[in-house]
Amino acid sequence: MKRSKLGFWGFVLPSFVMFAVVVLIPALWGIGYSFTSWNGIGNDVAFVGISNYIKIFTEDGDFRHAFLFTAVFSVLVVICVNLVGFLLALLVTSKAKGTTLMRGAFFMPNLIGGILLGFTWQFIFVQAFGAIYNATGLEFFKNWLSDTKTSFFGLLILVVWQLAGYMMLIYIAQIQNIPDDILEAAEIDGANYRQRLFYVVLPLVAPAFTIGLFLSLTTCFKLYDQNLSLTNGGPYNSTEMLALNIYNTAFKYNNYGEAQAKAVIFLLVVSVIGLTQLNISKKKEVEM
Repeated sequence: MKRSKLGFWGFVLPSFVMFAVVVLIPALWGIGYSFTSWNGIGNDVAFVGISNYIKIFTEDGDFRHAFLFTAVFSVLVVICVNLVGFLLALLVTSKAKGTTLMRGAFFMPNLIGGILLGFTWQFIFVQAFGAIYNATGLEFFKNWLSDTKTSFFGLLILVVWQLAGYMMLIYIAQIQNIPDDILEAAEIDGANYRQRLFYVVLPLVAPAFTIGLFLSLTTCFKLYDQNLSLTNGGPYNSTEMLALNIYNTAFKYNNYGEAQAKAVIFLLVVSVIGLTQLNISKKKEVEM
């Protein structure tokens, strides 16, 4: 018994120490700074109580706009990413030729860093679309990143294109885990492809949807590098997301106390949304 406990703590303790040093202690330290007016440079850290939080909710219209934009954007991304990822998984698990090559091609964008992807798509939307507009005169290709509406969809395209391949792998694993005899029995009973998809495959893939929804939701709320490199929150801060707003508050305006307060609110919101989504999705899962 003692040996088993020593072995358990021998494996757990190093990981727990690293987690505490890298995540837990900085988080608690940051919560403490959220009650100060520290500028991040000097030693004059003044305690201001909850005034930072009051200011965020009463005076900071940019934060409220960033929060609303992030929420709307996240909902659309979660729907699009998981839908595209699931459709790609159905495609590459079919009997079509070249599915192995397609898996690699669809997953490739996820291996590229967000900053590089942002600048790549910025070139596409600005230079490539601009050249097409100059050649054809089609308004569809005009000023994609300079318009508040099209810049939103530009950011949406970038994120979906990057994350869909990763979600595809999750759905591939779950689809391949479905026993063949269940699908064969449904086919023998006269179920066509659409019926097998909606009444057999989808219910059995529910655990993968739980994971996919949680990962895409939390990833989208924490989105920063793509937002920075593609639009930098523009035009007119219309595409500024929460992570970029917090960064600007800390490093652009040198208000670390308020930035930490925003980060604490951010952490609580993401935790509540993520846990709520997991709880709801878990109840809808079907066991094989």
